Amino acid sequence: MINYIYRDVAIIGAGAAGLFAGTETASAGLSTLIIDREQYAGGILNQCIHNGFGVHSFKKELTGPEFAAEAEILARKAGAELRLASAVNKITRQDDGTFQLELLSGRYGVSVLECKAVIFATGCRERNRGNLAIPGNRPAGVWSAGTAQKLLNCDGLLPGKKVVIVGSGDIGLIMARRLSWCGAEVPAVIEILPRPSGLVRNIAQCLEDFNIPLLLSHTVTKIAGKDHVEFLECAPLADGKPDLNKVLRFECDAVLFSVGLVPSVELLESIGAELDPVTGGAVTDSNGETSIPGIFCAGNALHVHDLVDFVAEEAAETGKAVVRKLNGTASLPQIPCRAGKNLRYVSPHKFACGEEIHFRFRPVICADKALLSANDGNGIIQSWKLNFVNPAEMIQIAFTPENCSELLFELEEI
Repeated sequence: MINYIYRDVAIIGAGAAGLFAGTETASAGLSTLIIDREQYAGGILNQCIHNGFGVHSFKKELTGPEFAAEAEILARKAGAELRLASAVNKITRQDDGTFQLELLSGRYGVSVLECKAVIFATGCRERNRGNLAIPGNRPAGVWSAGTAQKLLNCDGLLPGKKVVIVGSGDIGLIMARRLSWCGAEVPAVIEILPRPSGLVRNIAQCLEDFNIPLLLSHTVTKIAGKDHVEFLECAPLADGKPDLNKVLRFECDAVLFSVGLVPSVELLESIGAELDPVTGGAVTDSNGETSIPGIFCAGNALHVHDLVDFVAEEAAETGKAVVRKLNGTASLPQIPCRAGKNLRYVSPHKFACGEEIHFRFRPVICADKALLSANDGNGIIQSWKLNFVNPAEMIQIAFTPENCSELLFELEEI
């Protein structure tokens, strides 16, 4: 038997983005259903048992599960409903501009949800060894850092006793510390880039405090083992290629990959939404609305953030935009903006003149002092002096553009 459900807003994903967006829509009186395939709300937060979350959102320092619990309480108190252990199998835009979602669940069976707006808050997934084409055998003991984190923090199982970490993403850095606390040895963290990929504080607190070597500009040349990982080899880069005369060998029984995150937008892509080839997430305007009217995107499904507090802030903005749309408030014309020199991307991709816009950037340079500028085609109309820019840390500015037809943002070291 198929169950039919009718709500104003459907939110796919009950992590930080989904819960904060749902709090806004439900608080405004819109019937809101937040859907997640997991048994519990919170997403990746539930396996992040370290503290450091919530300083901006809740004005106190929380662990990941504590942040998730606080966010869920807010959403439920606002009136949002949660349907967990349910997966969205299909989404269809109907002729009248509403949407129909097909939900599959062992708990609730098959349901069809009809709604006026959809917010994608599906988060991101990890890149893995297959994305890197690393040579060697395929023994057991090769994990993504997030999978190993869940195994250890949620299931109480140690992924290995001697673990090499490939990539210096934040999850990998945090796992280096966590493994050390649990008595495992971490011989090295290997990073192909000439600089770390994770936050500066994580380099200090997770590697330097535990005397774990970080090998920059090194690449893995071999993972070997008959049935289980036995050793890993790496080499420094010379002119972009591994110098095989300087191969380093690490005996180990596990390898963790922390080599970046990718927005989970397969369902969004399946209905024809435009994606950004740089971020892998959706192309959106300043309301968080995608190229499909009525479908919005927020959080790590839009672009990968550094901090969950930034995810929450952005998702709340998107929730408010959905309220405005469903209440009939007309949106101002959206104008394109682009990321130029020393910037990997800018979000949103479009903006409305006369409104305060929160622009978010990913720099590609490290600098102690830098100047960010906005050019409308006739010259620079605004600039900002920044202290310490780093590709691992997102730049955020609030800006109200006036009377321009486009914007080009650029970043220069000063």
